[in-house]
Amino acid sequence: MRRREFIAGLGAAAAWPVMARAQQAAMPVVGFLSSASADGYATVVTASRQGLKDNGYVEARNVAVEYRWGGGNNSRLPQLAADLASRHVNVIVANGPSVRPAMTATKTIPIVFVTGVDPLAARLVNSLSHPGGNATGLSLFSGELGAKRLELMREMVPSASVMAILVNPTSPRLEFDTIEIPKQASKLGAKVLIIKASTDSEIEAAFASAMQSKVGALLISSDPYFTTRVDLLASLSAKYRLPTSYSFREFAMAGGLVSYGTNLPDIYRRSASYVARILGGAKPADLPVQQPTKFELVVNLKTAKALGLTIPLSLLGRADEVIE
Repeated sequence: MRRREFIAGLGAAAAWPVMARAQQAAMPVVGFLSSASADGYATVVTASRQGLKDNGYVEARNVAVEYRWGGGNNSRLPQLAADLASRHVNVIVANGPSVRPAMTATKTIPIVFVTGVDPLAARLVNSLSHPGGNATGLSLFSGELGAKRLELMREMVPSASVMAILVNPTSPRLEFDTIEIPKQASKLGAKVLIIKASTDSEIEAAFASAMQSKVGALLISSDPYFTTRVDLLASLSAKYRLPTSYSFREFAMAGGLVSYGTNLPDIYRRSASYVARILGGAKPADLPVQQPTKFELVVNLKTAKALGLTIPLSLLGRADEVIE
């Protein structure tokens, strides 16, 4: 090899890492802030990545994602949100309890939220059609579904004069769960006990407490921490032979009795389209808050039989999926 070609080759080799770093620096960065844990939200992350891919963004190729997980400890969220803001990411995706910390951490970085609370009532936006600030996103509508889930449980377990709702005391939806759902229950002639848990040991103690109080059916609040504990919740439902309802189909698939609510992976796939639009120049203030258009009813008939329950045919006929 000629000396001049050899020196040119060395120069190109030395320049390559610099070029790679420059390309990486120019790549837009999405901050993903969640109160849950990475292992419990694996399907959500997969759906989010697919949503980005559908809109022309492939992680590690032309977009980077910085993940921050609260692991069920909501007290960590302000620090994690501040860290993402200090890194000047291009947009932040925030779920449930992490939405408010993200909005506190920055008034300029666009935020795409996924939340179970009413975004208008919680003052996350000025209006659903024209959010007006640096945040927009998707509502799970899960709070408003509490009354419907109560009705379903009354159909499935008509003998349950006492019901309980399992809530996370650190959740931003705590007030709704502990005030509004009992109001709905009283209209149905049922008494509702509030049981609180924010750790695995507290969850097991909550089931034991429910049985001691002769609870006939249990509703689980739509909290991200509980979403990462569907296997534990389903196994405890079986252990204590307690008919239990949750918002997401993953619970019924894991052995829970029934689920009614939105499709969580689909919600995150759709949220990625807003991320892509913002990366393309759209402003959150101009992107209306999306609300779910379809709710899934999934009944685990195998679990019902194990609990000695006979599910009305009328209810099975309304189910989107029956697990046998």
